[in-house]
Amino acid sequence: MAIWLTENSKVIVQGMTGSEGSKHTARMLRAGTNVVGGVNARKAGQSVDFDGTELPVFGTVAEAMAATGADVSVVFVPPKFTKDAVVEAIDAAIDLCVVITEGIPVHDTAYFWAYATAKGNATRIIGPNCPGIASPGKSNAGIIPADITTPGRIGLVSKSGTLTYQMMYELRDIGFSTCVGIGGDPVIGTTHIDALQAFQDDPETDAIVMIGEIGGDAEERAAAYIEQHVTKPVVGYVAGFTAPEGKTMGHAGAIVSGSAGTAQAKKEALEKVGVRVGKTPSETARLMREIMSR
Repeated sequence: MAIWLTENSKVIVQGMTGSEGSKHTARMLRAGTNVVGGVNARKAGQSVDFDGTELPVFGTVAEAMAATGADVSVVFVPPKFTKDAVVEAIDAAIDLCVVITEGIPVHDTAYFWAYATAKGNATRIIGPNCPGIASPGKSNAGIIPADITTPGRIGLVSKSGTLTYQMMYELRDIGFSTCVGIGGDPVIGTTHIDALQAFQDDPETDAIVMIGEIGGDAEERAAAYIEQHVTKPVVGYVAGFTAPEGKTMGHAGAIVSGSAGTAQAKKEALEKVGVRVGKTPSETARLMREIMSR
């Protein structure tokens, strides 16, 4: 199995006709993703050829869903238009909306997150500023490379895109059920806890890798959730042990103030509830390898 994205998922791309959208649509198709169309109000009625695969362009998400049965949207829309694009997806009640765009104002993200909540959370949002979600051998929605790992029984949830790729590659011989890049912005749609719950409930996920980073308290909250609700083995990695205090590091959410949000505090919180935490990504992969070889 997989969580949220399977071989049966029908994917549309909001912004498919743009440079990034078209490039990654082609990559998703090569990965075997069932991409069924795109959305661009200004180019509705046209079609785009991707190496012999003709994909129609629709004016709205609702029209695309009605015509194709799509249940997943991947958003490659410039930051200033992303709020409207996500709200449109929520209004259409699509099951999953994967927001790749970075640089979205936090106020806009907070708005569409609250909007989704007010609509009953019928639409799961992953991101923004994330690499997307991949269920190896089944489907790939976003920008995660499709050829760096294999299908297997490890679940991966990560704030960091590049560390997602590294972990997938290091454990490629064991393989993954689903890899979820949740993004590192201060406000995100899907959290570590959401993914942990889904992996716990997935009968074909045997163990979980959780990658966090400095800033905020998401990892501490995840640790509390693991203690109460997760029976499967979890290994973790927290990026940012050498980050200087009080300095924003890369992701907009990665700022440390005093002891709050430090990598050490997060590591201690996770280890307290039985999560084995690696000092490096490679050590984290080794810890998971030990678990899966038992």
